[in-house]
Amino acid sequence: MKIYVASSWRCPFQPEVVEKLRALGHEVYDFRGCDTGWGSVNDRVGIPGGFSWSDVDPDWKDWPSDVPRYLRGLEHPRAIEGYNRDMDALKRADACILVNPCGQSAHAELGWAAGAGKLTAAYCPAIREPDLMLKMAGHITNRWESIELWLRIPLEL
Repeated sequence: MKIYVASSWRCPFQPEVVEKLRALGHEVYDFRGCDTGWGSVNDRVGIPGGFSWSDVDPDWKDWPSDVPRYLRGLEHPRAIEGYNRDMDALKRADACILVNPCGQSAHAELGWAAGAGKLTAAYCPAIREPDLMLKMAGHITNRWESIELWLRIPLEL
């Protein structure tokens, strides 16, 4: 199965989730990964992955007090490239697993996947704050074993 892992650079669980899913034999999109992010051998020597706002503006943390600057940042070539890379991967995926704690983008990605009819789950070993709309995920758990079981069930249908 092709799985899109929606999370955050600040999430300490994201790298381990990617590794565990790949060990189970899934093709996994890692937004931190090189080139396409899908983990092929060529990706290790490809272009660096993982969009960072600092690629757009080193003072991006000042944007909450300067919304027009943020809106201009969305049009930066690096922001467009990062968005397209993630959206292409999300469209290609069969499933989306959100890994908490994460931010707005990961929740938007899960919402898009749910609306597109993809299999969705939320793995919550920790949270930053409660989120009611996470209920749109097809499966929600704080236990990794539950994610593994959930992944087996859709494959058997």
